Amino acid sequence: MKIIAMIPARFEASRFPGKLMKNLAGKSVILRTYEATKQSNLFDEVYVVTDSEIIFNEITSNGGKAIKSIKEHESGSDRIAEAVENLDVDIVVNVQGDEPFTQTESLKNLLEVFKTDTKQQVDIASLKIKITDLEEINNPNNVKVVCDEAGFAMYFSRSPIPFARDASKAVYYKHIGIYAFRKKALLKFTQLPVNQLEAAEKLENLRFLANDMTVKMVETNKLAIGIDTPEDLEKANAVFKNN
Repeated sequence: MKIIAMIPARFEASRFPGKLMKNLAGKSVILRTYEATKQSNLFDEVYVVTDSEIIFNEITSNGGKAIKSIKEHESGSDRIAEAVENLDVDIVVNVQGDEPFTQTESLKNLLEVFKTDTKQQVDIASLKIKITDLEEINNPNNVKVVCDEAGFAMYFSRSPIPFARDASKAVYYKHIGIYAFRKKALLKFTQLPVNQLEAAEKLENLRFLANDMTVKMVETNKLAIGIDTPEDLEKANAVFKNN
């Protein structure tokens, strides 16, 4: 089974423009992410997929592999699908370009789903983490997920789900947006139209569920450090400095 990592990377970012090229302990954020993903030793190949000449050159000039997008894309999944269409690969992992501290153990557990899925019942695997803080639970920027007894996602929402009619019984999980796709599932996803649920919540993972695609959720207890703001970059630099 051939497994590759794809790191979709846009230069522009609404909250922190150009963040992937910002300096993180002497290297750019995107290069740090690429190198950390390679060093996990979980993948046969690692690629950065980008529409930016700057990011493309940053990776290739440092000995890495990058693919330049041909078309404009609405989502990272669409960008990756274009890049893998003609590649000989079985599993594609979408690694976030603004998360330079790769969760090797969590990624390993994610890939284990496919290695043990002998009947190929899983289309996509993703991560979740238990949350208990009320502010986190109610924050619409934190996507929540509920699962069936076998650990398959039933619904994703920006709202707190489940509704806590009995607070003592309610358990909440935050969805972590790292996906591992079977190649055929990824290509199928990009051919499907945006449905009403996805349009309402602005969550592409609802397109999976609305079209009977199975999403196996894997629990982790480690939350990645993402870089969404200049303050996040300061914290990340502090982590490197202290290690």
